[in-house]
Amino acid sequence: MLLTIDVGNTHTVLGLFDGEDIVEHWRISTDARRTADELAVLLQGLMGMHPLLGEELGDGIDGIAVCATVPSVLHELREVTRRYYGDVPAVLVEPGVKTGVPILTDNPKEVGADRIINAVAAVELYGGPAIVVDFGTATTFDAVSARGEYIGGVIAPGIEISVDALGVKGAQLRKIEVARPRSVIGKNTVEAMQSGIVYGFAGQVDGVVTRMARELADDPDDVTVIATGGLAPMVLGESSVIDEHEPWLTLIGLRLVYDRNVSRM
Repeated sequence: MLLTIDVGNTHTVLGLFDGEDIVEHWRISTDARRTADELAVLLQGLMGMHPLLGEELGDGIDGIAVCATVPSVLHELREVTRRYYGDVPAVLVEPGVKTGVPILTDNPKEVGADRIINAVAAVELYGGPAIVVDFGTATTFDAVSARGEYIGGVIAPGIEISVDALGVKGAQLRKIEVARPRSVIGKNTVEAMQSGIVYGFAGQVDGVVTRMARELADDPDDVTVIATGGLAPMVLGESSVIDEHEPWLTLIGLRLVYDRNVSRM
């Protein structure tokens, strides 16, 4: 089976693929201080609970694919693959790895690996033109042309960042649970903040996507809008522009990139 690891700034998502099917997944906090040995113990604990894998680290894993937005974690995962999975083919997404998606930006090396991987999966699953909205630490909007090229995007503060900022900077405000309020007009401070977050971000998504679609295609209706990321469900029901929700888009992209770089038996 293929182990895929998507390291974000806040969370790390792991997925286990049996062929093209994701059969297990985990979400853990991203900690830049974890060493390779600590990561190996964590992986062993998670995968040891799966019935299709053996008790020893690496049993049942025939491939690994990793993308990371945190360089220190990528470094430690590289050591994990070397020390604990030495006989297993591993693809760490970085410059030089074949993705099949041309990157038409001013400096392709500064585009986050996860954003490129999302574009790979979007092209494979839905074709172009497309816009991927990823609700993570930042909310990112990535544009893919009709020819399957990554042409750029938008980066905005994410939902949790905004909640934290309100709690820190607002003298009479506090950190709240991100949840849908009873109504748009809040009857108390918590509901008013929740309304601002949920409906404010839905409005942001609709506004940004609408403008991007006008630039991306002669007919904006031809653009497929895909939502992903852990906080996407908060906005899905309130946005009018999202066509598809694929929570495992990045993991699927990692599987595709692995297959394009390693010949699997």
